[in-house]
Amino acid sequence: MDNIAGTKSSLSWAVNISVVLLVVLWLIPTVGLLVSSFRDRDQISATGWWLSPFPVSENYQVKAPADDATADGGVNTITGNVFGEGSGKVSRFGGKRAAPTEFKAGETAQLTRDRTLTVQSDGSYIYTSPEEITRDPSIYFAAASPPDFSLDNYRTIMASDNMDRAFINTLTVTIPATIIPILIAAFAAYALAWMDFKGRGFLIALVVGLLVVPLQLALVPLLTLHNKVGIGQSFLGIWMAHTGFGLPLAIYLLRNYMVGLPRDIIESAKVDGATDFQVFTKIVLPLSFPALASFAIFQFLWTWNDLLVAKVFLPSNSESWVMTVKIADDLLGSKGGDWGILAAAAFISIAVPLIVFFTMQRYLVRGLLAGSVK
Repeated sequence: MDNIAGTKSSLSWAVNISVVLLVVLWLIPTVGLLVSSFRDRDQISATGWWLSPFPVSENYQVKAPADDATADGGVNTITGNVFGEGSGKVSRFGGKRAAPTEFKAGETAQLTRDRTLTVQSDGSYIYTSPEEITRDPSIYFAAASPPDFSLDNYRTIMASDNMDRAFINTLTVTIPATIIPILIAAFAAYALAWMDFKGRGFLIALVVGLLVVPLQLALVPLLTLHNKVGIGQSFLGIWMAHTGFGLPLAIYLLRNYMVGLPRDIIESAKVDGATDFQVFTKIVLPLSFPALASFAIFQFLWTWNDLLVAKVFLPSNSESWVMTVKIADDLLGSKGGDWGILAAAAFISIAVPLIVFFTMQRYLVRGLLAGSVK
């Protein structure tokens, strides 16, 4: 009886569980990224985000000031506290970088050349040497530090030089690179959907084939072409690049939607004397708004978050940086190891795309399912 229309499938529970699992799988990394954006860099390196509410055991290095050394009976001694004027609890310590936690707190470590080091759990230490201490000896220790959550990562990003300029540059790239391919693709999609001409089937197959071509293959030839025509590494150049990379998907989505429009409306308009341009602008284009909105979401998200195309088709000076290039080249550096900055930058840069998505998301499913059901 499961095949009768209107009846509820006995496997609906499996569908619900699958949806919940997919949501959780997508949500866990997002929560981890959000938590990491508020954590200190050292604590991120020490423990995972799921352990962020608990104290973190980290290794530290301090210098014992040689100027504080006192000589008594041929033994030179330095005393102090590894926490300075602060407080903490030392679990283990060591006298060399290769073994920073070799000894337990309270033990006396026998170092090279008859030197000794004792570090108590409260951080107080005694360093002795039979020879005169001329250089500040290093003391390594492990101590548990409380969870550290702050807005420092966000302040670092927002207060960085030219971040406002990078935001404006990102809008300058993204808005035209979203509008231009929609305008071109709408005309092409109408022609492929409702106009009869020789070679239409080949053009449709070509558009579908271009969907699987990696854009990396076209970067160097396209940049060479742009340099020859005089638009290389400029905003016009990157607009044209994003337009070319986005057109296959735009034409494919819009054509599928336009093919599903009622034929009677279009034929009636042509019988009344409407031209193809009038049919397109007065009937097809308004009815195709869900498909236009769905592609606009995809294209906006793609261009806003793009790094590769921006690095290839924009000048390398800081005045032309978009937000992704600013974060990657200036804030993170060549190694990109500051995960707190990277996590905070991800949430800052995603703010505008989220606004666009939630504003137009009601059209997304309608546009994606265009042409799937007749």
